[in-house]
Amino acid sequence: MMGTVARPMAAARVGETLDWRQFATPADRKRLRAWRQAWIDALAHARKSNAADVVEGGALFDPDRAYPGAVPPPGRYRCRVFKLGAKGTAMAEFTRHPDFACRIGSNGQAATFYKLDGAQRPAGVLFDESAARAIFLGTLVIGDERRAMTYGRDQSRDLAGYVERVGDKRWRLVLPYPRFESILDVVELVPEESAPAPAPAPATPPSP
Repeated sequence: MMGTVARPMAAARVGETLDWRQFATPADRKRLRAWRQAWIDALAHARKSNAADVVEGGALFDPDRAYPGAVPPPGRYRCRVFKLGAKGTAMAEFTRHPDFACRIGSNGQAATFYKLDGAQRPAGVLFDESAARAIFLGTLVIGDERRAMTYGRDQSRDLAGYVERVGDKRWRLVLPYPRFESILDVVELVPEESAPAPAPAPATPPSP
């Protein structure tokens, strides 16, 4: 499934530190450079209509909160997407999507991220940038597609962002200026074993 940046990465030597700048498209470099402005714009919009939700998110929505350990350990995660700032009139200024399953893995040279279910599934590679930040480059897998499109082939599918640890066993993937719907996407990642258990179903009353 991980066909995103596999072709250019195949030329890299095993053990070689990969530089995301070798693979990022000019458009994605521009988006990544504008990460702070994306936060400023998105939070200004989100606070107008959902100030309490922004406050409740705490460190998740603090652009300057980042701790060492940017790349999450391999395994399954509970993830959820927050869309901040609307593009167009069809979207709300703050949208919280239902939880979904995602996974952090490895392709032998770098960590990988991919969403496991749903109609739109981001998939890509995490490049070490610093102790507190990793760069994400990937593509969007749609519908019943079984393999991710090669990164850079279709700009409408390309994804670029960064990953940071914002708490104990809590990470975020930030996508500044995505192609559709929002100004900023924030994906929260929490290990499945650390995620709160779903509320139990109410007991069925005994039959009379």
